[in-house]
Amino acid sequence: MTLKLITQALLLLCFFWSSSLQLPAEETSPATEKVKIETLITHIQGLEGATFIRNGSDYSGAHAAKFLRAKWERNEKEVKTAADFIAKVASTSGTSGKPYLIRFKDGKETPCGEYLTAQLKKL
Repeated sequence: MTLKLITQALLLLCFFWSSSLQLPAEETSPATEKVKIETLITHIQGLEGATFIRNGSDYSGAHAAKFLRAKWERNEKEVKTAADFIAKVASTSGTSGKPYLIRFKDGKETPCGEYLTAQLKKL
């Protein structure tokens, strides 16, 4: 009978211990983050009439997408999330430190990092 009480006590202890464990509220897999990053790049590529400005030079969305993918690949070890991608790849030039800009067809310019952060919130 003592063994039965010990077994029940251990089971009860395990139950309370396991129920006290909390998983992160939102766990994201690396694959999910890669999809988000690719979605952001594809979005930049598809912005009609917009110009991507890097170090004072104007580029098409297609050129910007190719550039961002290459920079992401070079910084792959540092980029774990879409937010990392925005902060470490898509916001500023590693060469000059200048922010990347997007000029829309209406002439309005927005920092690329701010724009992509807003787009990420929509995903």
